[in-house]
Amino acid sequence: MTIQTLLFIFFAFLISVILATYQYAYKTKFTTKAKWIYGSLRFITFFSFLILLINPKFKTNSYFSVKPSLPVLIDNSESINEFNQGNKVIALINKIRENRILNDKFDIEYYTFGTELKLMDSLTFDEKTTNIYDALNLTNSVYKQEIAPTLFVTDGNQTLGSDYEYIASQFNNPIYPIIVGDSIKYSDLKIESIFSNRYTFLKNQFPVELTIVYQGASPVKSNLEIKRGSTLVHRQSLTFSENDNAKIIQVILPSSEIGLQKYSAQIYPLTNEKNTQNNTKEFAVEVIDQSTNILLVSDIKHPDVGVIKKSIESNEQRIVTINTPDEALKNLIDSQLIVLYQPNRNFSALFQEIKKLNKNTFTFTGLQTDWGFLNSNQINFNKEITNQEELSVGDLNANFGYFLTEDIGFSDFRPLNTFFGTLTILNKSESLLDQYINGYRTESPLLAIIESNLRREAIWDGEGLWKWRAQSFIESQNHRKFDLFMGNIIQYLASNKRRSRLELNFKNIYYNNNSIKISAQFFDKNFVFNPNANISITIKNMETKESFISPLILKENYYEIDLSAMNAGDYSFSVTLDDDVKLTRTGTFTIFDYHIEQQFLNADVKKLTRLATNTNGDISFLSDSYKVLEDLANNDSFKQIQKESEIIKPLIEFKYILMLIIISLSLEWLIRKYNGLT
Repeated sequence: MTIQTLLFIFFAFLISVILATYQYAYKTKFTTKAKWIYGSLRFITFFSFLILLINPKFKTNSYFSVKPSLPVLIDNSESINEFNQGNKVIALINKIRENRILNDKFDIEYYTFGTELKLMDSLTFDEKTTNIYDALNLTNSVYKQEIAPTLFVTDGNQTLGSDYEYIASQFNNPIYPIIVGDSIKYSDLKIESIFSNRYTFLKNQFPVELTIVYQGASPVKSNLEIKRGSTLVHRQSLTFSENDNAKIIQVILPSSEIGLQKYSAQIYPLTNEKNTQNNTKEFAVEVIDQSTNILLVSDIKHPDVGVIKKSIESNEQRIVTINTPDEALKNLIDSQLIVLYQPNRNFSALFQEIKKLNKNTFTFTGLQTDWGFLNSNQINFNKEITNQEELSVGDLNANFGYFLTEDIGFSDFRPLNTFFGTLTILNKSESLLDQYINGYRTESPLLAIIESNLRREAIWDGEGLWKWRAQSFIESQNHRKFDLFMGNIIQYLASNKRRSRLELNFKNIYYNNNSIKISAQFFDKNFVFNPNANISITIKNMETKESFISPLILKENYYEIDLSAMNAGDYSFSVTLDDDVKLTRTGTFTIFDYHIEQQFLNADVKKLTRLATNTNGDISFLSDSYKVLEDLANNDSFKQIQKESEIIKPLIEFKYILMLIIISLSLEWLIRKYNGLT
């Protein structure tokens, strides 16, 4: 307590004495004994009350010991069981739990990791991926301010995330890897990868590229077989050696049946080969009976024409033919979509034929467009005619509902050239890209989708599209995002199928080591996205006939279900709208079994050794893990820390003071009543 508080207590004592003396000793007729009793009780009451008002604080110090932490990270992925080490890992954990010296010295926490780091509940060794970097990074974040050596039970093989070796420079505590598996190099043949087209056309051929890798010293021979179902479609003999240990095999296969065709590739295992799981891989190709023919009509030479063709043909199902207006007249009937680039008066006869055949169109306009001609030869849009040029930027309309599309950074792309003036859409439409000029949104769309008289049309009012595709490549090192955006538009426009109020988005082929998702959109009668729908999906395994029902979860402007936990197999499904309007859409998909964790033969001893060395730790194998446990138990660097705890408690928290006031007042009242006083 401070001197000021002590002075307050002293004055409280004096005031209490004076008040008690004045009330029971000054000019009273009580006996001396009564004066002392009444005065003492009243003094206790006054003094206790004043002490509570002063509320002095009492400080106490206590000392306690804190154990250093010992996080134990255990690899719970499938590869542990592939090394037949699961039971040994469980035995090691039990040994750590029973080690009294270690438990007395450390505060031990157990974690498992695969896709993500978790507090250990049980060890199942069934995680399909291993993210070692994430597990170490989270451990470092939790224990960076503590003394916490880390026991790291793993084979060191990572299938997901950044390279964990580089986290050593950030790790604040030593890491002690206990290596699961061994460093012996076994002879092994495996199919490293398979690349094939997702689609091919009926009565055509498609390429398949396989990478086959050999690990071993002696020369070996084996056979590669590719089967469609039980039918052998390709067989090839291969030889490998220590130096000639990888081969890229290119095979051309025929597409003779429509639909999803499943294939399996197998390289025959060597005698006594330890891991045969990586000798077989499955893939599939969807065979379609025809391609989409798209006619691109232009009367001028422009970089945009080439970019549009390349972007559309990035999907092998689509073939683009470039014609002049006169040449296009004879190719209209065989085309599913007509792309019109900057129409002028030479397009007059073409427009009449398009109207007669009721063809879908995609119109691109710019600085060489004859707007006088265009306004008078179609009825879906109209633009003010000016000679003033303008630069416009596009931004994705988040409420666009005709089909799912991704924002690939349109607002950051370079401006397109157009004529100044309002573009008015005259029929039912939705803006896909809103137009911005000098940072302000205009009333005109940059890209709009129009539906009228069972026709689908689009208008893109901007020239310089080649800049966008080039910028997309610079930012992502490929054209995929831009081409996918353009492909979604082309796919929608090239189809004459009437739009359903319940639209699905899914793939026919999935691999169970990737995310498996099915999404849906539901629209009201005006084809505006409805976020209040109750949509469910029924999924049936076509082999076992087992089925289950699950709701789809609302995301931003779509509903989705994640099926990543499903087993490999063939499935059929139906998505149903449980509402006054009963709508159902159906489909099928196949999940291929691919266990990336089964592709490893050995523990990554070299990388784990470097990890331990760079963090001042040490390594051991499961067989001699007792050495690491003894080292941790005897290492004087990891000592308990004695900490001091200071507790400051105000007097007002002591309930006994209040009880003392109540008791003193009660006694005084009872004694006064007993003696007949009021």
